[in-house]
Amino acid sequence: MAYYFCLKHHTVEGEDGCRAKDRLGPYDTEADAANALEKVAERNEEWDDDPKWNDKPAADETS
Repeated sequence: MAYYFCLKHHTVEGEDGCRAKDRLGPYDTEADAANALEKVAERNEEWDDDPKWNDKPAADETS
């Protein structure tokens, strides 16, 4: 069974839940789905700090 995190209701649901545009997943476990927003925040922070993908100039380049 696959689990999803519903962005509309902030709950974990099964395959027959809300529309795909309103949820994250699929996840293998209910616990993984419950932690979906934390995982998104972690990944966003990693990507924001990744020099390969950072399009903001470095502090020493802003003159």
